[in-house]
Amino acid sequence: MKKKVLFICIHNGARSQMAEAFLNQICGDVFEARSAGLEPGQLNRVAVEAMQEIGIDISRNQTKAVFDVFKSGKVFSHVITVCDETSAERCPIFPGVTRRLHWSFPDPSALQGTQEDKLARTREIRDLIKAKIEHWCAEVCPKAVG
Repeated sequence: MKKKVLFICIHNGARSQMAEAFLNQICGDVFEARSAGLEPGQLNRVAVEAMQEIGIDISRNQTKAVFDVFKSGKVFSHVITVCDETSAERCPIFPGVTRRLHWSFPDPSALQGTQEDKLARTREIRDLIKAKIEHWCAEVCPKAVG
């Protein structure tokens, strides 16, 4: 049975959505990733575009509230926050044997500048998230990364 992983950020619009997609792609035989937000907002269109550039379509994803996931009673082997430290402290404690991890990434929704500037910076964030997922998968499910 696959271990369930929940990625959490503020709006569930970019970072957690990208992390969910990467984990399902890279280590999907071991993990089933989901994502949610503390204050769910809209899917970040720049993040959608950055992911489409590398062949991953998250355009149909919906944002979800972490407290709705919490209330559902689902058990996760790992809950990984991908927002800043202060926001991560607001996350609920999930039931069961859950390992909490914190990976801080910049928020694409806070980026300033032209559309091209935002896209370029979002690509950098996307690549940082992918590299972190690859590194983590190499540690916890070495057969999946190669």
